[in-house]
Amino acid sequence: MVVIKNGRVMDPKTGLDQVCDLRIEGKKIVEIAENLPTDGQEVLDATGLVVAPGLIDVHVHFREPGQTHKEDIHTGALAAAAGGFTRVVMMANTNPTISDITTLEEVLASAAKENLHIHTVATVTKNFDGQHLTDFEGLLKAGAVGFSDDGIPLQSTKVVREALEEAKRLGTFISLHEEDPELNGILGLNENIAKEHFHVCGATGVAEYSMAARDAMIAHATGAHLHIQHLSKEESVKVVEFAQGLGAHVTAEVAPQHFSKTESLLLTKGSNAKMNPPLRLESDRLAVIEGLKSGVISVIATDHAPHHADEKNVPDITKAPSGMTGLETSLSLGLTYLVHAGHLSLMQLLEKMSYNPARLYDFDAGYIAVDGPADLTIFDPEADRLVSDHFASKAGNSPFVGETLKGKVAYTICDGQVIFQG
Repeated sequence: MVVIKNGRVMDPKTGLDQVCDLRIEGKKIVEIAENLPTDGQEVLDATGLVVAPGLIDVHVHFREPGQTHKEDIHTGALAAAAGGFTRVVMMANTNPTISDITTLEEVLASAAKENLHIHTVATVTKNFDGQHLTDFEGLLKAGAVGFSDDGIPLQSTKVVREALEEAKRLGTFISLHEEDPELNGILGLNENIAKEHFHVCGATGVAEYSMAARDAMIAHATGAHLHIQHLSKEESVKVVEFAQGLGAHVTAEVAPQHFSKTESLLLTKGSNAKMNPPLRLESDRLAVIEGLKSGVISVIATDHAPHHADEKNVPDITKAPSGMTGLETSLSLGLTYLVHAGHLSLMQLLEKMSYNPARLYDFDAGYIAVDGPADLTIFDPEADRLVSDHFASKAGNSPFVGETLKGKVAYTICDGQVIFQG
């Protein structure tokens, strides 16, 4: 047994916000009360700290199989634990892609060796061909939790409709990377700064919000659940709001980098600030924050995308891969740019980083209750933290290295066991 003493216990499901104690036995919380006796049991002193549900990230790239020089499931799990996450959902753009049951089972076997909950989606189309659906039913039975061709947009409206209809039939949903390649230039660089500073055609806003609008309307027509990944444009937020207003089952996520920074970061951080979708304008940053405040955007997800330093550090930024490592800075970015900036309450932030992601996938997680899972994040929301280039991830491709942010994870607890201590 473990007793967590004197923490500020915050449960976004019920709104509980109280300084009290928790008793853990095995994988469950068995008691929540003030002044619990310890009786010689292990004690974690959480005085001055927040005790929250374990954070959940529904969008990570752990690069296994095929690109393990960037990350693998083990180092990804270490990064997740260091960031306060007890549960993650991996994307399927591996090599080979997670398009068949054999590859899925191999990935899940590797994930089962880790000390936190690791799930994965499978691809919507076979090997990202954009034309032929995978065996949704078989992949779900084998352990996939959803479907996404993240990294590659689905250009065919026929395929989108078929995928949504099949997902609806099976009681699941698809997650889409919205970006029309025919409307885009070089990815990772927003169109404004790409033209003005780099003198190239960059990633346009219309490429994102036009495809988001198309697919939201197909979701409305089919009555299926569509989840739109990593929104970055003001118009995209309005598209989701409009679709939800029609009654469409459309949900959306935003990555911390898009509510924290703008395209100008490229001028100081170079390729480490190159990501897809790219950092946009201040008006876009404020719009996704408004989407979080209103509930139009219900989930914060990192899009954790580690790359090897040799790949990022190339002379021509247009040749560098897009993406940043995100698990170990996500909570701090939320605290700094949302809570301390006065946009969201701490409870609202926790809701979007734990309870809402759990609801999206129907996980038994994201809350604190007696007989509930002993998956917890204990952190100091006021502590100043200088982001160093020493990550638990294999990769250090973060534009936030050298910045002082708020928040420090003290303990991450999964299934009643401490899996990270800061």
